[in-house]
Amino acid sequence: MDEVKIGEILQPVGGSEGRRREETVRRKFWRTLRRAAGQIPFAEDLVAGFYCAIDPDTPPRVRGILFAALAYFVMPVDIVPDFLAGFGFTDDVTVLLTALTAVKAHIRPAHRLAARNALMTNEKQRA
Repeated sequence: MDEVKIGEILQPVGGSEGRRREETVRRKFWRTLRRAAGQIPFAEDLVAGFYCAIDPDTPPRVRGILFAALAYFVMPVDIVPDFLAGFGFTDDVTVLLTALTAVKAHIRPAHRLAARNALMTNEKQRA
């Protein structure tokens, strides 16, 4: 996936499109994460990024980048369709890693702790 395409995907938007992305991510994030868990080796970082995105204290531009990447992750139709076994989340991984790397300074210890707790709770519920 080339840098130009990733840059287009991660471009923060305002107004109704930004609100639509946020609503979509909030509604579909956990279900998509469960479906992709085996293909996303950095689940804790991803969940910490989710908590950073929904944190109202996170700068708007950072939230926009995260919501753009997370919206790409939760939408089933993208460059490589997610239903393709073994390949479906490869483009999502690239977009997510790029976004998380770009905003890593804004992912605070509280976001990481919330991610660990959420993942542990999910594990206990599945057991």
